[in-house]
Amino acid sequence: MSFLCPTNLSPHPHPQFLYRSPNTKFPDFLLQFPAKPSILKFSGHRTISLHSPARPTKSSQHPFTWLKIAATSAVLFFGLNIQLKTFALSVPLRIVALRGSVPPSWIKDFIQSQGKRLRFRVKYLGSLENIFSDISTSFNKHNISPVSTVASDIVSVGDSWLSFAIKNALIEPVRGVEEQDWFKGLSDKWKVYLRRNHEGEIDPEGEIWAAPYRWGSMVIAYNKSKFQKHKLAPIEDWADLWRPELAGRISMVDSPREVVGSVLKYMGASYNTKNIDLQVSGGKNAVQQNLALLRKQVRLFDSLHYLKTFSMGDAWIAVGWSSDVLPIAKRMSNVAVVVPKSGTSLWADLWAIPAATKLETNQIGGRIRGPSPLIHQWIEFCLQAARALPFKQEIIPGASPSAIDSSVIEVPKELTKGKPKLDTNLIDGVPPPEILTRCEFLEPLPEATLSDYKLLIRTMQIPDPGIIHRMQHYILSTIQIFRSKQHPKGWTEL
Repeated sequence: MSFLCPTNLSPHPHPQFLYRSPNTKFPDFLLQFPAKPSILKFSGHRTISLHSPARPTKSSQHPFTWLKIAATSAVLFFGLNIQLKTFALSVPLRIVALRGSVPPSWIKDFIQSQGKRLRFRVKYLGSLENIFSDISTSFNKHNISPVSTVASDIVSVGDSWLSFAIKNALIEPVRGVEEQDWFKGLSDKWKVYLRRNHEGEIDPEGEIWAAPYRWGSMVIAYNKSKFQKHKLAPIEDWADLWRPELAGRISMVDSPREVVGSVLKYMGASYNTKNIDLQVSGGKNAVQQNLALLRKQVRLFDSLHYLKTFSMGDAWIAVGWSSDVLPIAKRMSNVAVVVPKSGTSLWADLWAIPAATKLETNQIGGRIRGPSPLIHQWIEFCLQAARALPFKQEIIPGASPSAIDSSVIEVPKELTKGKPKLDTNLIDGVPPPEILTRCEFLEPLPEATLSDYKLLIRTMQIPDPGIIHRMQHYILSTIQIFRSKQHPKGWTEL
């Protein structure tokens, strides 16, 4: 697509070509465009100021349609008796994504679908924490540039970081979602979970702050060879982690929500229990006792090294996120991966928009004028049914958001031909329907509950002080976010 622009204008055109004379009648059809100016730059030094919408009102509208209409209208307004030349336009979209979470085919197919006008840039970071830290540091230290993560149009955010990002005004709501086809087709489970108030709390009257593109669950992997050799019963549920014969044979992530959550599930309670004394039989004392027993069972609490310990054979059981566990389990021989039958926690990778438009700075390039008009097109693309194929083919661990409440569809064998067969109760990366109903996303907890977590973790008396430090640092950081107060002038001092 291209549009026509006069080429016989002098480098310093007469003012009448730049400003409309008060006596000049402005064409009625141009009045339909909002009064927000967009400056369109071409290959030469000449520019034209057009009035055009910031983004299409519907996802079905091609992102470059408004450019063509506005440009054609401008040519008609200035007159047709001039020499014309075709110029090409480009629309940017810059993404910062979690490495390994976006199928390579998505990038290729999206570029092809948008044509040559797309200026697409993708940057990958190694962890969700790195992405969150980059955005937070940019705001806190005013260390901002066009290549900063905060200057991107859209970023990967883990669901566990969402409430922190909202409360600290690091991201902004996704505007106009009610009109978007991708949102209309989204499961109510996602809509409820992602609708938050400005404190990051789930609120039916809140706004939508992110869009999901991948999700999975907490799983337990175990070495079948070791279990068969020692004639041990297979792992089926959380209670198996407390079996005496497995003492010292377990490695586990060090996330406080997952560690304490596994105890709560073992005791028949919810991950999202807000008042432990009232909602759990025996209260904090009972939870503390079971945590102490779990500590004796677990050889290593370490989110970075738990799978290394498992793959080397020092641990026979690994408890972690499916995105971590599944790739390792497939490379190992004779490993089973199970979703606990009493239910487990769910995780999600989300697309969110950095709150760069609140910055009063000229250090981040064009992003300061607002997010790319292609954001909704990108989200719509990621949520199309065809995008689920890489998950079903096990190219990327996880599942498409549509799989959270859809019926199980058997994948044709040719799609997984040549792939190592894994012993698991997961179906295309999703817990079985009867177990999925007992699974839950981790919801934000009140400050009082986080204080209970801090006390419980402290009483575990884990030999490695580094683990205790990491767990307590996570909880303290969370509590500080709850207590933090925004500067009354927002970001105006940047």
